Amino acid sequence: MGVVTDIVLPLALAFIMFVLGLGLTVDDFARVARQPKDFVVGALAQIVLLPVVAYLLLMVWELPPELALGVMIIAAAPGGVTSNILTAFARGDVALSISLTAVISLLSVITIPVVVVFSYAQFVGGDAGDVSVTSTAISVFVIVTVPVLIGLAVRRYAEKFAIRIDPGARRVSAGLFILVLAGAIFQERANIVTYFAQAGLITLLLNVLMMVLAYVIARIFASGLRQRITISLECGLQNGTLAIAVATLLFDGGQAVVPAATYSLIMFAMALIYIFILRRGASA
Repeated sequence: MGVVTDIVLPLALAFIMFVLGLGLTVDDFARVARQPKDFVVGALAQIVLLPVVAYLLLMVWELPPELALGVMIIAAAPGGVTSNILTAFARGDVALSISLTAVISLLSVITIPVVVVFSYAQFVGGDAGDVSVTSTAISVFVIVTVPVLIGLAVRRYAEKFAIRIDPGARRVSAGLFILVLAGAIFQERANIVTYFAQAGLITLLLNVLMMVLAYVIARIFASGLRQRITISLECGLQNGTLAIAVATLLFDGGQAVVPAATYSLIMFAMALIYIFILRRGASA
């Protein structure tokens, strides 16, 4: 791997996760204890149901092993920072969205390694070599958990400074996400049409199916409409940068990166269509 994958990609992801932590307060975590029902519904849908749905789709959908592994990696990723912004546009429960993104991002130090190692054994097979639950957990901890905790500490102990730099940091974070996504597509540019033909439809189906399933489950178990909107968006908007980083750092990129790239493009389009439908329904 070169300088981009060894240094630039991990630093970009670390900064994005730092910005996530910068926008958090202790109350975002305390809220989980005060209103656990909606959080538990959303967390179970994202942590458990999303990877299960992805796996079941792959059981009936023939994909090359590396692409199948990439689908599982994006399914294991937590929600991205953009889910909080789009939840606000959709008039959902932003506080719930922030809590889900924050806590599931921290839990990803456990969930991602388990899903990645299981998926490697299922779809690629053979000895995973250095890819183990422990080594993957350490990688995720360093590039995800530590930056979030640093951002949270800055917000806690230097709140005025954190609030002042937060808007600019979010813009930089969005720019880094676009650069990472563009870099992943550029790296596989020679095969991107073929890969998109192979992985585009399944990532589209996964995205739409999960948003629908999450909405239906939330309708049964969650508090109200705003919570249903939030949970469905959280299950549809994954942290594409993290998925690309995991695929690149653990498997040298290649086909494993492609589903994260296609999913990242698709999820924003689907989320915007979803928000348009919600807004139109509300104004009708």
